[in-house]
Amino acid sequence: MSCEWRANLDPYLDSELPDPAAADMATHLRGCQSCTAEALSRLQMKRTTHAVGRQFAPRREFRLKIEQSIGAAKRPRMEWRWAWSFSAVAALGLIVVSMAYWLQRSRGDQVLSQLADLHVSTLASAYPVDVVSSDQHTVKPWFQGKLPFSFNLPDLHDGPFRLLGGRVTYFQHSPGAHLLFQIREHRLSVLIFQDRPELSQLDLGSSVRRKLAFNVETWAEGDLRYFVVGDANRTDIHNLSELIKRAARS
Repeated sequence: MSCEWRANLDPYLDSELPDPAAADMATHLRGCQSCTAEALSRLQMKRTTHAVGRQFAPRREFRLKIEQSIGAAKRPRMEWRWAWSFSAVAALGLIVVSMAYWLQRSRGDQVLSQLADLHVSTLASAYPVDVVSSDQHTVKPWFQGKLPFSFNLPDLHDGPFRLLGGRVTYFQHSPGAHLLFQIREHRLSVLIFQDRPELSQLDLGSSVRRKLAFNVETWAEGDLRYFVVGDANRTDIHNLSELIKRAARS
C-alpha cells in the first residue's frame, strides 16, 4: 500500500521542501520503514542518473574550443595559425585542470552519497544496531576483536546527545564502526574507518557539507577517518563532531 507521504520524497531528497515540511518528512521517515526504504532506492537512482548525465554532457571547455575555432576561421591565415595554437594550448590546459578537479569532486560526491546510503539503510533496518546500549563503556569493548583498530567514545552524561548503540559496517570492502546517536527526534550516524587516500581527498577541515538532504562533517584523527551524517541541523552535527574529536584525543 502506497503511503501518502511518497509524493514529498523527491522534493525532500533534492532539498526543495521548506523547513517545516522537511522536518515533518524527516520525522515520518524515522517511523515509516517503507518510505525509508523507498528513499534509499531513489537516492541510489538519483546518484546513478547524475553520474551518467555528466558522462555525456558536453563540457564548457569543448564548447569554448568550438567557438574559438569558428572565430579563428574568419581571420588572416597567419593570425589564424597563431590563434589556433594559442587556443589549443589554453583549451588543453583548461581541460586537464578541469578534469582533475572534476574527478576529485566526483569521487568525493560518490563517497558522500554512499555514506548517506549507509545512514538511510540503517534507519530503515528493523535492527539498526547489534549492540544496544547508551553506555560507551559497553559499546566500545563490543568492537574489540571485530575491527583492526580501536577508538574512544565521549561521555555524554547530562548532554543533549544519547548513544543508542553500534554495529560493524563495511565501506569499500573495509570494516568500520557505525555508531548511532540521538538528539531530540533526530538520529545521527557516526562512521569510523581506517583513513585511506581516497578518503583523505574528502578532508574538509571542520566544515559541514550538505549532501543529499543530510548534513555531513568529516575529519581525520590519527590513522582514522570520521564521518558524522544526519538530518539534524549543522550546529548539532558540529557539536557531536567536537565531542567525538575530544574523546579521540583523550
